[in-house]
Amino acid sequence: MGVVRVQEIANFSKETIPEEFIRTTYEQPALTTVQGTVLEVPVIDLSDPDEEKVVRAIVDASSNWGMFQVVNHGIPRETVGKLKEVGKAFFELPPHEKEAYAKSPGFQSIEGYGTKLQREVEGKKAWVDHLFHKIWPPSEINYQFWPKNPPSYRKNNEEYAKHMHGVVNKLFRCLSLGLGLEGNEMKEAMGGDSMVYLLKINYYPQCPRPDLALGVPAHTDMSAITILVPNDVQGLQACKDDHWYDVEYIPNALIVHIGDQVEIVSNGKYKSVLHRAKVNKEKTRISWPVFVEPPSDLEVGPHPKLVNEANPPKFESKKYSQYCFCKLNKTPK
Repeated sequence: MGVVRVQEIANFSKETIPEEFIRTTYEQPALTTVQGTVLEVPVIDLSDPDEEKVVRAIVDASSNWGMFQVVNHGIPRETVGKLKEVGKAFFELPPHEKEAYAKSPGFQSIEGYGTKLQREVEGKKAWVDHLFHKIWPPSEINYQFWPKNPPSYRKNNEEYAKHMHGVVNKLFRCLSLGLGLEGNEMKEAMGGDSMVYLLKINYYPQCPRPDLALGVPAHTDMSAITILVPNDVQGLQACKDDHWYDVEYIPNALIVHIGDQVEIVSNGKYKSVLHRAKVNKEKTRISWPVFVEPPSDLEVGPHPKLVNEANPPKFESKKYSQYCFCKLNKTPK
């Protein structure tokens, strides 16, 4: 196999963890988390008939937090439940079955089963295995990265993708109106109906030293927006006013992160959220983010209507593929 998966390491790590998983003191959750305070990020009811109220709430959350949770979002609870059920089942398969979907060495595509995602800083590793694959549009889907087991995996993921459109359209409309643009302009700036939905399953096994390790280190998402569902094990943390806080999940809500591309198109009015993931000593944590992204060859920059002499562009326009390459490889942008 070559690559040792974190799931395997967790099986034989009973009291300690390998050195490469121990974060530096300025990253260790036990030393850097504000204790006794849970961050109650804004909760927004997407079914509220008062659109102006919803727009105001999304603008406020996107400008001040970069993160919010949405309820009454229109995705049936059963659909979300089935997505989670098959994702969990995949990671419970024997190792050789999962390795059939592994990224090959020197892979160019982000899709597939893997452990390492980006260039590791100071050789430190994250306590997570993952599976990436695109779920929309059909022209972008590569089914070789979709597990054949469990048998309902494809059907359940396609059903989730179908229900995702309503949420995505609503969010982009509100983000657009909040900038004084027409309702469709933010979505069009991201590629319109050619936007890509990239699903990732994060699988964070039990960890004997959750005080020292991180599931995912601090980062902002490269995407336009990210729409995430977690399992019932808390672990998401957000940075607010230079401090790290636990984020409390609202049952049946979707967690929305503002990503880098929305920050760029809004010319900095909306902020991409700096966040990270903790791990748990007793329980496995799993999350299902969908990264809503521009097509790879689309050039993304501040929206022309938001730029003038008094408000010059704060970001350089760049092809999305180039932006991702620079960020994942930690090269100058």
